Amino acid sequence: RFWYGCEYLGNSGRLVITPLTDRCYMTLTIALSLCRGGSPKGPAGTGKTETVKDLGKAMAFYVIVTNCSDAIDYKSMGRMFCGYCQTGAWGCFDEFNRINIEVLSVVAQQITSILNAMTTLKADIENAIRLKTNMTEEEAFATMDKRYLTKKFTFQGQDIDLVWSCGLFITMNPGYAGRTELPDNLKSMFRPISMVVPDSNYIAEIILFGEGFSDTRLLATKVYTLYQLCAQQLSKQDFYDFGLRSMAAVLRYAGRKKRDSPHLKDDQVVILAMKDMNVAKMTEPDLPLFNGIVSDLFPDIDTPVTDYSKFKTAIDAELVAQHLQSTVHTVSKVIQLYETKNSRHSVVLVGCTQSGKTAIWQTLKRAMTRIANQDSSDPLFQRVQEYPINAKSISINELYGASDLSTGEWNDGILSNIMRTACADDKSDQKWILFDCPIDAVWIESMNSVMDDNKILTLTNGERIAMPEQVTLLFETGDMAVASPATVS
Repeated sequence: RFWYGCEYLGNSGRLVITPLTDRCYMTLTIALSLCRGGSPKGPAGTGKTETVKDLGKAMAFYVIVTNCSDAIDYKSMGRMFCGYCQTGAWGCFDEFNRINIEVLSVVAQQITSILNAMTTLKADIENAIRLKTNMTEEEAFATMDKRYLTKKFTFQGQDIDLVWSCGLFITMNPGYAGRTELPDNLKSMFRPISMVVPDSNYIAEIILFGEGFSDTRLLATKVYTLYQLCAQQLSKQDFYDFGLRSMAAVLRYAGRKKRDSPHLKDDQVVILAMKDMNVAKMTEPDLPLFNGIVSDLFPDIDTPVTDYSKFKTAIDAELVAQHLQSTVHTVSKVIQLYETKNSRHSVVLVGCTQSGKTAIWQTLKRAMTRIANQDSSDPLFQRVQEYPINAKSISINELYGASDLSTGEWNDGILSNIMRTACADDKSDQKWILFDCPIDAVWIESMNSVMDDNKILTLTNGERIAMPEQVTLLFETGDMAVASPATVS
């Protein structure tokens, strides 16, 4: 039993409750009742962070997600812990095992002092409730003096308040590059839960139901089977991902398509969404195989064709203006990039040097700007501003920013500066932050919280930059051979 947090969180989306989610909730709530932390662990895209956030929504507590990196030191962790204790918020540290082992040993002592203080505070509150014999537990808690719900304790040499609702959670991807093994004294403070295989079929069914489709059980089974068959039968490419994250994105995109095209049947909308999001990344030998699987699962259903005549005219005009040939392949790739960009806020262009990656996004940018100049009332095409960065030409501290070890002063990074500028601009113009460099696990892992559903860049000084709808991340790279599964998904 828990006291309700009464934190207003807005009308945001909620998770589908599966048996795995239920087990995770039970483990995390038992951990909270024992004044311990929770530690969901498992591969990318299994819902570790989202489950912690959703439990916070169910209990009306504010959950703050922080993407951990090896640049974090014990001072920045201490500042965050101070904030969580004094506001009573939940802290969820994503990819906690990316922090250096030397820092983790100090963090273990910080967390120990917080959890010990929480145990004492909980005992004090229970004793105060027992003394109010003429009331129920709920009435006693509601009428309790606020000073009983906080406790002073010493943290890093300072006396600070601890609010009763504070909670600490960590999530981990074991076995990925750049991950460390947690020290035993840190492991003992967090109750572990393994999250490996999510119930994708059931999740697909409920998402389709929520998006307004009928006969969702049959449609969900077909979508799930398609993704299973693609993972088994298509060639193994570094950039292929047929996991839950990819499937959920397709279904949400299908919901938007359904609202935009109410005249289409449900089957047609699902086929259109799956082709829009998957055909663009298929290699040439895999494309007929994918089309064959789709036609087997959805027999006798014609795939509707979207009318892009105005868009194609603008693309042809821009290709001519750049003195480039207007081929069917080039035009189709520009349209595919446009469709993919509409469905995901992070898009990677993969291909060898001289395969036309830069020409594709530049043509799309020019075509969208041309249409916006001709017809400013069209919401689908806006003017575009781009911010190119070569992340491999600078150090991690120059990219994300870092604190000066001697003075403690914050030196802003190039990406943090650009993100702050682009995200603060609330005009309808689209902003594309373009990374033109190889992708590896060294620099891109710190952007996992921007590329997933959180859409927040967390810096080591505690600053959080939220990414609005009009900002897109574009990556130009030769291959994704050394990218982690979290990045690919």
